Amino acid sequence: MADITRRLGWRHLRSTPTAHIRHHRDGKLVHDGPGLGFWFRPLTAALSEVPVEDRELAMTFRARTADFQDVSVQATVTYRIGDPALAAARLDFSVDPDTGAWRGAPLEQLGTLLTETAQQHALDVLARTPLSAALADGVAAVRDRVAAGLGAEPRLPATGIEVVAVRVMAVRPEAEVERALRTPARERIQQEADRATYERRAVAVERERAIAENELASRIELARREERLVEQRGANARREAEEAAAADQVRAQAEAARTVRLAEAEAARSVALARAEAQAAREVGEARAEAQAAWLRVHGDVDVATLHALTGTRLAENLPRIDSVTVSPDVLTGLLARLGDGDRG
Repeated sequence: MADITRRLGWRHLRSTPTAHIRHHRDGKLVHDGPGLGFWFRPLTAALSEVPVEDRELAMTFRARTADFQDVSVQATVTYRIGDPALAAARLDFSVDPDTGAWRGAPLEQLGTLLTETAQQHALDVLARTPLSAALADGVAAVRDRVAAGLGAEPRLPATGIEVVAVRVMAVRPEAEVERALRTPARERIQQEADRATYERRAVAVERERAIAENELASRIELARREERLVEQRGANARREAEEAAAADQVRAQAEAARTVRLAEAEAARSVALARAEAQAAREVGEARAEAQAAWLRVHGDVDVATLHALTGTRLAENLPRIDSVTVSPDVLTGLLARLGDGDRG
């Protein structure tokens, strides 16, 4: 909007660089261009302000597809007024000389024109497109058709309007239809998620089984090695026992041989000693026999009285060691008889 100030019946207008000002006085064009500033009399001036910057027109409208499904379209049209003089001639861009505000609503008229034209072409292309195709490729199809339709619309260049760009953000069905359409996709996603979960579980179970098999194989191998170790230890123990038994047998045989040798030596010594003792005893006996024989021979030549005397002498020699002497009547009688005979003789 132009900035207008008052000075003693005069007005001063100052516009922006994006506003094209047309000033007519008494039906003649006095000022024409963007970003102008000038003095004018309000009673004789006719002012128009035409914006020449790029403007965005957002639109949302509903359409129906070939299979009778309602969809909503969100689009934006970028446009600008390329010919301000033509636009000012076709649309009311006049401004109040006191306030600088538009007397009418020219931009709303332009918006209505662009929106209806764009909707016309969008509805036409969607009416021949099924819902599935509209959701899949509808954005590009609607954008191309609207851009082509606006470019071929004769009213736009006749009004001085240039279409810069057309953007279609979304083509969406109704909420119930969208939920219904999402259900199969969600089911597939859920199935894929479940399958992925099952596959992960299967992989985990397979890995656990492989780990268990490896552990079992390790235990079996360890048990087999322990069995071989036990067998080896048993064989070593048997070998040690056999070697110990052989050593004990050798020691026993050596001890037995030594014992036999000692016994034989002892027996030989005993035999020799017995023989020596027997020889000595035999010699002693023979000596005693000879002595006895000699004694007997000596005493045989001696008379009885001498023998009795010797006997009494021996008896007297052994009296301290004789506790008692028993003389039988026969011996006493004989002794007395002999003594009597001796006295008589």
